[in-house]
Amino acid sequence: MKPSAKDAPLAPTTDARVDALKAQARALGFDAVGLADARAPWPAQARLQEFLAEGRHGDMAWMDTPRRGHPTALWPEARTAVMLGVSYGPEENPLALLAARDRGAISVYAARRDYHDVVKSNLKALARWLAAESGAEVKVFVDTAPLMEKPLAQQAGLGWQGKHTNLVSRAHGSWLFLGAILTDLALPPDAPEADHCGSCRACLDVCPTAAFPAPYQLDARRCLAYLSIESRGPIPHEFRAAMGNRIFGCDDCLAVCPWNKFAAVAREGRLAARDALQGRPLAELAALDDAAFRTMFAGTPVKRTGRGRFVRNVMIAIGNSGAPALAATAERGTEDDSPLVRGAAVWALAKLDPERFAALKIARADAERDPEVRGEWQAKPTCADARQAGS
Repeated sequence: MKPSAKDAPLAPTTDARVDALKAQARALGFDAVGLADARAPWPAQARLQEFLAEGRHGDMAWMDTPRRGHPTALWPEARTAVMLGVSYGPEENPLALLAARDRGAISVYAARRDYHDVVKSNLKALARWLAAESGAEVKVFVDTAPLMEKPLAQQAGLGWQGKHTNLVSRAHGSWLFLGAILTDLALPPDAPEADHCGSCRACLDVCPTAAFPAPYQLDARRCLAYLSIESRGPIPHEFRAAMGNRIFGCDDCLAVCPWNKFAAVAREGRLAARDALQGRPLAELAALDDAAFRTMFAGTPVKRTGRGRFVRNVMIAIGNSGAPALAATAERGTEDDSPLVRGAAVWALAKLDPERFAALKIARADAERDPEVRGEWQAKPTCADARQAGS
């Protein structure tokens, strides 16, 4: 069979099509765009297998699929990966909110409209343009399919995977949402980006739970972003004090990256931060019922976790607040319908008002039907709890 024109890499005389593609991407609001050979071999598959073999993915069983190993395992006809980035650079240092212990800190990416919706709509528009211009087949991806977007983005020259395993851009720092268009059209790839981390280890040293066993390696089971978003069970005791007032995600390793000094504030209007969601009083957040939770976080990534996991995190933050006035809020949480919330509230009450906790312990523990919550009533303070209580 004679190869079609779309099977051959574009000759230099046709690079204008690539220029037009990149211009169209920027016109649609993308801040970064690059092309990678979707067929090229890469070390990402071996790194993924090591990550899975060590169990570092925790409860994220969806990561363990052969289709994640290489783009052509997901779509054998893929020839080119068009990698796109949208900046979500914050206006202020997100770490500053960690000092307001009676207020909730939400990860920068989540206190705004869900990036899946915004990026995907722009990706579809670009994919339609590319298909119309070339006749090629296209598929779009925004963190919802087994495609390793960060290694592809590095191959496409958008940035490099830093020591915190996230993509770092010389132009946008650590604040880039990624999307991909796979196409069966063979286009000349951009040069991969080199690693520019050097001897810096700011992201490794700032991690409150030591989630990086080594540079460029992450143990998600110790990561506060994983624990507060992906984990469906109680937060392990050893990490509760380290959560502080982080109630959804953690930006520490991203925020301290020196390359952020070049990052501009997000320009995509639909991704503007919702200031009303950041720094809300913990007592107010703890009082949200399911309907109120859905209303407050409608259209944001927070909504997907559900009210139970979110208020679980709020109760942990209440326990870390050091504010005795919040003990009454914790006590009300011990009667919540959700076992996740009740268990975290028991822990928070023990931290804020040990005497009230002791007075309720016997009756509440005997009446509690959930074994994990009953265990919280019977638990002894951990070393981490004792250290924080003495601080």
